[in-house]
Amino acid sequence: MSESTLVKKMEVTKEQSTIQQNIKRVILGLQHLIAMFGATILVPMITGFDPSVALIAAGSGTLLFHLVTKGKVPVFLGSSFAFIPVILYVANTYGDLAYAQGGLMVAGGIYVILSLLIKKIGIGRIRKYLPAQVVGPMIIVIGLSLIPVAINMASYGFGLAALTLGTALVVTKFGKGFSKQLSILIAVATGYIVALAIGGIVDTTIITEASLVQMPNFSAPKFDIGAILIIAPVVLAVFMEHIGDITTNGEVVGKNFIKDPGLNRTLLGDGIATLFASMIGGPANTTYGENTGVLAITKNYDPAVLRIAAVFAIILGFVARLGGVLTSIPVAVMGGISMMLFSMIALVGIKTLKKNKEVAFKKKNLVVIGSILLLGLGTTYLETYTGIVIGIPVTEGLQITGLSLAAIVGVGLNAFLNRGEVISEQEA
Repeated sequence: MSESTLVKKMEVTKEQSTIQQNIKRVILGLQHLIAMFGATILVPMITGFDPSVALIAAGSGTLLFHLVTKGKVPVFLGSSFAFIPVILYVANTYGDLAYAQGGLMVAGGIYVILSLLIKKIGIGRIRKYLPAQVVGPMIIVIGLSLIPVAINMASYGFGLAALTLGTALVVTKFGKGFSKQLSILIAVATGYIVALAIGGIVDTTIITEASLVQMPNFSAPKFDIGAILIIAPVVLAVFMEHIGDITTNGEVVGKNFIKDPGLNRTLLGDGIATLFASMIGGPANTTYGENTGVLAITKNYDPAVLRIAAVFAIILGFVARLGGVLTSIPVAVMGGISMMLFSMIALVGIKTLKKNKEVAFKKKNLVVIGSILLLGLGTTYLETYTGIVIGIPVTEGLQITGLSLAAIVGVGLNAFLNRGEVISEQEA
């Protein structure tokens, strides 16, 4: 065989490999979108925003986030749940959702300002306040505080939810090669097909009655100082959630995203995404626990997959019939898969503590761990199952509770108990 023929064969083989890799990325991107879809459109459905606009905002926001963070962080941004109470309050008070958009736009601007302040302070100084005894339990709280949401979804059909969860676990455990990475997609497809076979569970009219292509209801924001003062303080809560999500993401991937590309860049990406969303009529964007769960299950950390998912989200914003297919997935099916996603997040937190057990399990640090778990899970479950809210008041009808409260107390308590210790540059 001549040298030129050999070179040509190698080029063809390389091209085929690239095509196969891109096809895999597209399939994984679709899987990621399916996992994120329900939560992303739930917020606009509750608050009154157009779900199609929310999808476009989420997809565009994700691409903006990746641009700001140099494409290093495998994150998909979705609609933020933290702003729901204040959005509803402003919408009811002013009779116009556009004023809530104005408040969200200011909130996005505050995120941008915070990112600039953090850049000036230095990432090392921020990181030293986030050792394992703080990060580990925060991750556990993120995962376990979402379990009631999954249980509520599963309650629409526990048998279907169990089938979906069982399928995902079996594929994850015994699957080989690429099929193992598709455990979520396979499980959801299995649950969907069984639901169709049973009949009366899947609402196919959502698909048949949807237009093939539609123009989303874009709208411009309006501004009022009262609405801004109601919405803007929520940034205090989502700031701590952001740190928790980015830290968790890094623990799963095995990289320190707080340091590189930097917390200032991830905050800036979140802020710009929220600014864009509020400009076109969508809810605020934020990082998602579901995102981390998918990464932990698939073990595929390629940021390009998330960008493909973002493109799919934008397309769905305009192609209503495709969105109808995803909307028709039974709630119980998504509840089953969510149980796995959220449990995987909690396991990441446990592994974080185990990896740093010599420091994390010192007596004084056990106080930090216990406080974060007690406050984070205690206030979350208390609010979920009794309606009683215990936290730090922020605005009328809103308190800092759950993960945000636990993170604030945990970071402060750890800084107090370990104030005499100096961490190395590597730890910073």
